[in-house]
Amino acid sequence: MYVAVAPGEHGGGTLRPLGADRDGTAGPRMVTDLAAAVRELEAAEAPRWVWADTRAVYPALLAAGARVGRCHDLALTEALLLGYEGRYGEPRSARAAYARLHGLPVPPDEDVPPGRDDPAQAALFDLRALDASAGIGGTARRAPPSGTAGPGPAEIDLVAEVHADQERRIAATADPRRFRLLVAAESAAALAAAEMAHEGMPWRRDVHDALLTELLGPRPPHGLRPARLQALADEVSAAFGRPVNPDSPQQILRAFRAHGIEIPSTRSQVLRQIDHPAVAPLLAYKELARLHSFHGWAWADQWVRGDRFHPEYVVGGVVSGRWATSGGGALQIPKALRRVVVADAGWTLVVADAAQLEPRVLAAISGDRGLARAAGETDLYAALARDFGGARESAKIALLSAMYGGASGDAVRLLGVLRRRFPQAYGYVEEAARAGEEGRLVRSWLGRTCPPPSRRWRELVAGPEGARAARDRGRFTRNFVVQATAAEWALTLLAVLRGLLPDPARLVFFQHDEVMVHCPAEQAGEVAALVERAAERATRLLFGDTPVRFPMRAVAVACYADAK
Repeated sequence: MYVAVAPGEHGGGTLRPLGADRDGTAGPRMVTDLAAAVRELEAAEAPRWVWADTRAVYPALLAAGARVGRCHDLALTEALLLGYEGRYGEPRSARAAYARLHGLPVPPDEDVPPGRDDPAQAALFDLRALDASAGIGGTARRAPPSGTAGPGPAEIDLVAEVHADQERRIAATADPRRFRLLVAAESAAALAAAEMAHEGMPWRRDVHDALLTELLGPRPPHGLRPARLQALADEVSAAFGRPVNPDSPQQILRAFRAHGIEIPSTRSQVLRQIDHPAVAPLLAYKELARLHSFHGWAWADQWVRGDRFHPEYVVGGVVSGRWATSGGGALQIPKALRRVVVADAGWTLVVADAAQLEPRVLAAISGDRGLARAAGETDLYAALARDFGGARESAKIALLSAMYGGASGDAVRLLGVLRRRFPQAYGYVEEAARAGEEGRLVRSWLGRTCPPPSRRWRELVAGPEGARAARDRGRFTRNFVVQATAAEWALTLLAVLRGLLPDPARLVFFQHDEVMVHCPAEQAGEVAALVERAAERATRLLFGDTPVRFPMRAVAVACYADAK
């Protein structure tokens, strides 16, 4: 059963069953306590909730103690459908979708996620009932995004109408079963993101403070550098023989120039190539200054409450379908800070990540039997090396070069071997690259579509830089078909695992192909087994009966730092 949801004022709202044909012909029902009504229906019917935007609805339900198993997120689905139709980047809110349906002025989105404003950039680089036909069953803004949660007094009708239109468009895709799985996984991911933001990752504030004090010195007054940073800044100035602000790239460039050294930038990899006494303290300063700026005391004051880190995730924030964050930097936690992530007393952290995910994805989507045989083993690169008759590292270089378009050094020779041994796998990414070079669209396994070429790209292709521009987009699309599918596998894993976990175990972290569950210590073995089961089920949902294995190494630890 599908139920449309429109939140109202003072905790109330409107519910509307959409019926077996999902056309929204049933009448609406106004409730004064939306969370209570959701809990009641969830227990009795386990419906799929249909709403404008999970970020605008679910956090309030979670705060009121209502958790749901499944949903259909109109905004996320609209973004997927627009991309599929070659209209990537158009406004995706429920209001925008309704306006397009009726030929009305389309309101802009006011909360464009990171990575959407310039799709040509290579952002790729940087359970109740679950089956392939029904999809997946079983957050993150401090305020609901405008333009998604308040279409007016007829919001419930708008939600129903947009949902019906999306169902028609999904049915018109080349493979509706796959696309429905994509929509279900993306919507389930939105639920998981909101729940993780609500629960928070265990984060010992006292351990964090002790670590910062160890590395930086005591917390300084506002506006002043910590003692260790100031000492390094003084060393930099002494090495140059004059005051230099290490936070100013312009001052650093001028200081090196005064010493007869011309450098293009102050990036760390550039500085490491220079023989000068200022380099060592400058590199140390940059590393500690980043820690202080992005995960220091002020950061903890904002994002850590009650020994829990509450980030703001953005589902589908990267063109490949990977997540981004709009606050808190959860996807860039430095290794030094992993010791701060500590399970509660009597609890444990079960941490798992997928081994060699993208090469395994290539084996599955290309149908290359030779590569699939290698991907049926725990160490894919070692299996390839035996087939190559060479070293494991050489096999790794060859396969990654095929996926990412490398063409220098040993990669050229090794690519020739790969092309002969695994022609289907090599041909799959080569065809994606050709499509990109020709300005065509490519799709992931489930149907996520790459952005169309920009006007600027078409201008470059028509000019003297045309060959280079074409190659760059070819590398992008070559990567997209693999990385976007890898993101789909990870989202499906997340959705499945979310539905399998027993109370009171909770997902508290997800990054690319890594998950973390916080659970009572006595549940650790069960949770680790469920992670493996979720990986197997995600593989079957996407790829059916495949010889490719997607192993997940799950470990139970008291501290995140012990998982690596």
